[in-house]
Amino acid sequence: MTDKLAKPFLKWAGGKTQLINDIEKALPKGISRNKFTYIEPFVGSGAVLFWMLNNFPKLEKAVINDINSDLINTYKVIASKPKELISILQQLQNEFHSLDTKPEEKKEYYYKKRDLYNTRKEEQSGQAALFIFLNRTCFNGLYRVNKNNGYNVPMGSYKKPTICDDKNIIAVSNALQKVEILCGDYEKTLNEATSNSFFYFDPPYKPLSNTSSFNSYAKDEFNDEEQIRLRNFCSKLEKLGHKWMLSNSDVKGKNTNDNFFDDIYSDFSIARVKAKRSINANPEKRGELNELLITNYANEQALQPA
Repeated sequence: MTDKLAKPFLKWAGGKTQLINDIEKALPKGISRNKFTYIEPFVGSGAVLFWMLNNFPKLEKAVINDINSDLINTYKVIASKPKELISILQQLQNEFHSLDTKPEEKKEYYYKKRDLYNTRKEEQSGQAALFIFLNRTCFNGLYRVNKNNGYNVPMGSYKKPTICDDKNIIAVSNALQKVEILCGDYEKTLNEATSNSFFYFDPPYKPLSNTSSFNSYAKDEFNDEEQIRLRNFCSKLEKLGHKWMLSNSDVKGKNTNDNFFDDIYSDFSIARVKAKRSINANPEKRGELNELLITNYANEQALQPA
């Protein structure tokens, strides 16, 4: 029996599972011929990371980073203490599900755990377990914090969510043994690059409207200035000879006069791919739209018109 393949252990707004086929087509040709380093400076739920680890045996080393210290703590705990984490998650799952017939008590349980999480006083494994518990039980798997870094997503309405997926946590732990886990600004990932490195960027997306922003994912906003700083970093990688791919929202699809990304990435290859947006309070506003895949290399498959 083969080992279970690792998959994302979180629900995640903007997770890339649905774009894997497009990302695969847009990879640099010949990437799998030689040993290489994979670097993901905004790891989020790691959909592309786990796909790369599962499908590229010549991936010698992977480096992940995120500004969200609670997220990175969870990755580190899964890598180093998976059984301890599973034990705490099983307890949370049993307690939460035991309240299925008592909706008010169930709600109270959720908000008590959210308050406890926001104290940031639990030890590493306990904090990671609360992170996963809230992710599996909150509204739409959102991660959103206020300016004080307080997690503020309300409880979701799932009937019996899986809080402890022990088999996947073990699979993820095994996969993470060849991954270096960093926390901080994305620019420091350059220090980990090797002569044959490939970067994949999935930054907080530029909002399509004033009400559609899900990038309050860290207490500091990722605004237009930050998007331009990221472009400058990508230009630096280009000069250093590193290949990269970046995904972002297609603001031009919402407003044909909005050339923000077309302008700032005009020196690079821009492809538009179809994606489904599933996170919106109004179900009628969920649906298919374009997203951008931008690369600093030509790829005939990647550049098919949307």
